[in-house]
Amino acid sequence: MAVTKLPNAGAIAPLFLLSTAALILAGAIVTPHFPIEEATVEQIQQAFAQNQLTSKQLVNFYFDQIRSLNPLLRGVLEVNPDALRQAEQADRERAAGGLLSDLHGIPVLLKDGIGTRDALNTTCGSYALLGSVVARDAGVVERLRRAGAVILGKASQSEWYNVRSFSIPGGWCARSGQAVNPYVEGGNPCGSSSGSAVSVAANMVAVSLGTETDGSILCPADRNSVVGIKPTVGLEVFRRGGATVVDHLEIAEINVILDPFKSGEVPVLMAEFKVGINQYLEELVESPVRSLADIIAFNINNPELENMKEYAQDLLVAAETTNGIGEQEVEAMQLMENLSREGFEGLMKQHKLDAMVTFGADAAPVLAMGGYPAISVPAGYDGKGSPFGIAFGGLKGTEPKLIEVAYAFEQATNIRRPPSKLQCEI
Repeated sequence: MAVTKLPNAGAIAPLFLLSTAALILAGAIVTPHFPIEEATVEQIQQAFAQNQLTSKQLVNFYFDQIRSLNPLLRGVLEVNPDALRQAEQADRERAAGGLLSDLHGIPVLLKDGIGTRDALNTTCGSYALLGSVVARDAGVVERLRRAGAVILGKASQSEWYNVRSFSIPGGWCARSGQAVNPYVEGGNPCGSSSGSAVSVAANMVAVSLGTETDGSILCPADRNSVVGIKPTVGLEVFRRGGATVVDHLEIAEINVILDPFKSGEVPVLMAEFKVGINQYLEELVESPVRSLADIIAFNINNPELENMKEYAQDLLVAAETTNGIGEQEVEAMQLMENLSREGFEGLMKQHKLDAMVTFGADAAPVLAMGGYPAISVPAGYDGKGSPFGIAFGGLKGTEPKLIEVAYAFEQATNIRRPPSKLQCEI
């Protein structure tokens, strides 16, 4: 699955290491000819080619799933009123012998913070941006449209990418409320790409896009039993397959790396959030707010809409007190660069490793700090049915190798299962 960096234009500006990636359902509610639920993109394209399924039928199936499940799961913020027209166009193009790409006619759900120049809102989960208009599609959306993909709608997310307050649980935003893990009652869906993962897990879509600064793709993928790719247990499976496994390696200065204050991640994130969000808001064609200060004021003036009684906005306030990228932030970025080079990068090169393997999203801070790619795949379920995953991280530019390794693990274990009907009716 091709992935891409999220550019500044048309989407919330990258905070510190913001990347875009796909959360993908690994392969059956059916049409008369083809079982859609759990189908992969490759299987869907084969069904298109064999006239077992049309893009329009596929979009209608997902709309039915969303109508049925989303009132509980709250993974989807809004659906695209133009999706059926896009699907019909893809069907006509395919009938005329024109296949634009492997994503041609495939519905894709976008995290709410990914900008689209259409009828869909781009709000980062906040009412403060409801009705705002972006100047253009985000770069990744432009590429999806050129590939013939159908933009199905917007997924819910942790409001402001978890940069509103530490007190807010992962997967909550004012516009959707709390997103729900489809596997376990009260289970944390994680964030900030919560809706992207929940929607794929519950078969409300086969492919969605999320964004990540630190764990925002890997953690939701892990918690919701889907594949999550963040661009630039299982060990015995690899040994049986001939892989050499090096156990229990230590990353230099790991205690500093895992502390977001000691490593410098938090001060840099706060400063870059203010710079990025102010720049983004200034460039909007229309917007009720034009600065971070306006967002803070909107929340104060609309306490019921933004649930201010229960959830604070201390991180937004902290970000507002920063004054851009100064000497302190530059020193923090240099520290993070050194920690990455001497820590994770040094470990990988010293032992000539193809990938670092960890359970869940434990290594997300390590990978986020240096902008390293990673992929998470389902690895099993605990005694209560809660999913857990296994993540593979690598050096910059090693996405093809990571996908190869993760795919081998996925095929060897074949462990993912969809949430049961009973589980979805919690």
